[in-house]
Amino acid sequence: MEKLLYIESSPRKAISHLIKIAGVFLSTYKAHHPGAVLDTLNLWEETLPAVNRATAAAKYAVMNGVPHRNAQAAAWDKIKTVFNRFEAADKVLFSVPMWSFSIPYVLKHYIDIITQPELAFRYSPATGYSGLVTGKPAIVVYSSAGDYRDGNGAQALDYQKPYLENWLRFIGFTDIHAITVAPTHGKCEIVLRAIETATRQAVDLARGI
Repeated sequence: MEKLLYIESSPRKAISHLIKIAGVFLSTYKAHHPGAVLDTLNLWEETLPAVNRATAAAKYAVMNGVPHRNAQAAAWDKIKTVFNRFEAADKVLFSVPMWSFSIPYVLKHYIDIITQPELAFRYSPATGYSGLVTGKPAIVVYSSAGDYRDGNGAQALDYQKPYLENWLRFIGFTDIHAITVAPTHGKCEIVLRAIETATRQAVDLARGI
């Protein structure tokens, strides 16, 4: 049975244009994939393990090929629990607002937890880094108050899309789809046009993926 993991990183819920577009994707997807299982991970309600001394020590133990000690083993078990939920999905949907030109800190925390050696990636001196999360598509719904598209003079400030998509490629994703609703503030007709465009994209993608 196919599983779609939806990772939500906006706290604004019903008033968020981003959440509404993600909802359009989900409702359309469920209509066209009635047997699919939806797993929703709201990062504002999830208690993620801390990135602390034990977590860092556990990571370096794996990188150096040495056994975990007690505190390290406990920390690594928590990491694996979070990672295994991510890895178990056949498809992953993210909703990502732009915060300070980048991503919300809760999403960065989640990324730091699951980007682990021998789980999300592997390193070899001979071949370099290779991603281990393969064979599944990622769909990312982005939003931003401003317009950061190429050619408008503000694209150099966009650390949201380049960061997330470089990370996805690093851990092994090759099939990455983006839906952008922007700008979400400004003249009413411009915002409405952005919402309408993103809505069409969400419907079309959900039907075809």
